Amino acid sequence: MIRVNHFLFIVSCLILTSCNSKNHQFPLDKRYWDPNDYDKVGLELRFNYESDEKLPTFDNPKNKLIVEKLTDEQNFKIVLEDDELGLKHRNEVAEKFFAEWKDMSGIYTATDRQDKYLYDIEMLAVWHFGLGLQLRYFKLGNDLIKESADDPDAQQVKSSINSNVNILINNYLFYLDEVNNENAFTEAGKVKFAGGIDKYFSELIKLYPSANYSGMKTKAELMLKKSESESIKTSLEKLIALITVAGSPNL
Repeated sequence: MIRVNHFLFIVSCLILTSCNSKNHQFPLDKRYWDPNDYDKVGLELRFNYESDEKLPTFDNPKNKLIVEKLTDEQNFKIVLEDDELGLKHRNEVAEKFFAEWKDMSGIYTATDRQDKYLYDIEMLAVWHFGLGLQLRYFKLGNDLIKESADDPDAQQVKSSINSNVNILINNYLFYLDEVNNENAFTEAGKVKFAGGIDKYFSELIKLYPSANYSGMKTKAELMLKKSESESIKTSLEKLIALITVAGSPNL
């Protein structure tokens, strides 16, 4: 009788282990992920991980490839920057990528009991993916507006394009909001956050040098006063100087 009970105990343990160990599926054999892949991967990461199960991270050799693929900008660049493809087609793909990014932006935002981000490096990598994507998404949209217009120089066309640029700039301001949460970042996270300002905000201003960055400058100045991180403060100072040089005239 003892042996039978012992056997049943072992079987029960095996069943419980099987139930609690999920076999997560990711298309890692594909060189580039398309929006359909992002949809499946996003659902897997958002809903098929237990609350106590750690998500894929850059520092975990067993699953770092997942987050590397998730945040690889080549996935959208390979299509959106291909001038051999039609402008309408690239706009459609860009719109799908943008929708997927909005869904994936919440995957790595969990915090612990001390209000510290559990995955700050991964969360920022997702942010950076979105910043890079938006530069191309909005540009393709504006290019299509001009291509479809009878008169690309018409005031209505210019107003539509300027409106889109202003939306893009306002979207970038959400990234600067994270300075309010800088205490939730590790030191490595603060450095990575600052690197995002250096890279993507510079690209934005280079792409639209004549846009109105007065709101961004004001925001950066406020965040500069609030930040206690030397790396973040340095990046904000460079951003303010870059906007000042650009002159930030109205469009």
